[in-house]
Amino acid sequence: MPDHSTPAVPGTPGGADAVAPPPASERKYVENKPPRGLYVRVFIYVVATHVLLAFMSVLVFAAKSR
Repeated sequence: MPDHSTPAVPGTPGGADAVAPPPASERKYVENKPPRGLYVRVFIYVVATHVLLAFMSVLVFAAKSR
């Protein structure tokens, strides 16, 4: 049986020209989810808006009852 090698398919792990991932020192940090503080701020804004609307409703009710 003749000994011959087949060229590696590009993109396979055994390929000589396969692109290796960059070392850890050159990796870029990718933010794929919002920070937790954003959820806290949105929650506070929503609660504050509801409290403000409820207070305004009480003022309107008090003004109409006079």
